[in-house]
Amino acid sequence: MMIGLEIHVQLPTESKMFCSCPTTDARAPNTHVCPICLGMPGAKPVLNRKVMECGIKLAKMLNCKIPETTWFSRKTYFYPDMSKGVQITQYDNPVGSRGLYLMQSKKQIRITKIQLEEDPGKTKRVGDQSSLVDYNRAGTPLAEIVTDPDFSSPAEAREFLKQLIADIRHTIDLPGDGERSIRCDCNISIGKERVEVKNVTGLRNVERALTFEAIRQTKILKAGGKIERETRRFDEERGVTISVRKKEFEADYGYINEPDLGVFHIGELVKSITIKESPVNMAARLSREYGIDEKTANQMVSTSINLARTFEAIAEATGAPQKALSWTTGTIAANWKAFEASGKDPAGIVDIMKKFADGGMTDVEADLGLKAYMTGADIGAIKEQSADLEQIIGSYLDAHPEIIDEIKRNEKSVNRIIGHVMKETGGRYSSADIVSATKSALALRS
Repeated sequence: MMIGLEIHVQLPTESKMFCSCPTTDARAPNTHVCPICLGMPGAKPVLNRKVMECGIKLAKMLNCKIPETTWFSRKTYFYPDMSKGVQITQYDNPVGSRGLYLMQSKKQIRITKIQLEEDPGKTKRVGDQSSLVDYNRAGTPLAEIVTDPDFSSPAEAREFLKQLIADIRHTIDLPGDGERSIRCDCNISIGKERVEVKNVTGLRNVERALTFEAIRQTKILKAGGKIERETRRFDEERGVTISVRKKEFEADYGYINEPDLGVFHIGELVKSITIKESPVNMAARLSREYGIDEKTANQMVSTSINLARTFEAIAEATGAPQKALSWTTGTIAANWKAFEASGKDPAGIVDIMKKFADGGMTDVEADLGLKAYMTGADIGAIKEQSADLEQIIGSYLDAHPEIIDEIKRNEKSVNRIIGHVMKETGGRYSSADIVSATKSALALRS
């Protein structure tokens, strides 16, 4: 089985790729259009600079080779959702090529290329014989990321997409508000010929579409049939792929260089652009530099990039990475959601941890100080809550002394205490607070 993906990412620009029409959702069809995005005679495109910047950032994130010059092509477009009959895209000299992307599983995925292009409009069927076209989306900037056929299973393709989408959102500040979308064309071959399943949205649907197609192709081959090179679509409700048309070959598209745009010399722009460290790379670095196990590093980064940065600041300020990790994954993580909503400066957390490391605060004082600073709650109220929690846990340990040895043998046994406290208090305390209080109670009894 060989699987390759083509991921189409709508880029976070306020205007379209070659004109000033807005990219936000319109209230009515065909209202965010102009002579340029409709391709009317005499209307010439002008490239949106932010589109090129986003493309370069993604190319760097994917470790692609970025050329000194790049240009666009006209691709013959056979369908009515692009009114000008051609699509402006990149072909023989894209913004990035020959990249390499490292998955958390340590598998390397080869990136064939990343190219910039304009999105077509949307077609809506009306009855059995006709369709309507909305061109509001036509001209919206896309980055198309094409992988080599390096995936050996639908589940692996899904895992790659999950990680990639997180990195894309982080790299170009892509919002997840529904106005932007990430669509995937899935290419899969069981035998010699490949089939493309177009415009699949959602991680689960990508895996479902590929799984169905793998089974369909396998059955055909076992029956002595031949796989046809074709384009199919995925019916989400029925969970099946349906033939749409025979797959075109590259020569059918009649690529020519786009004469209205010319050549873009991007060497200096490439040098001036830096990208943020991706979540995967950050987790790997934290594990490497601070001696954290990879699972913990990934959990911390996936909770919040800023939480991971706060851990680094604490580790640097105190010179005690393991203590910093214990506090970060304990009290700090437990109250992080309230803290981020408050908009306070993480420097205050670092100051409390530095004071504790220098001997100016006890464990209890540091814990209370962190909770008060991060949540804005009164220290007296926090003390009262902590006392209540300690009493509940103490009573449970008195009634079930065997749990102490169980936790020593298997840390997951603490889930029994978490469940008990949650039930007793109606979920008033977080799991992290319960675990922290349990560790303190066990330390006193050891």
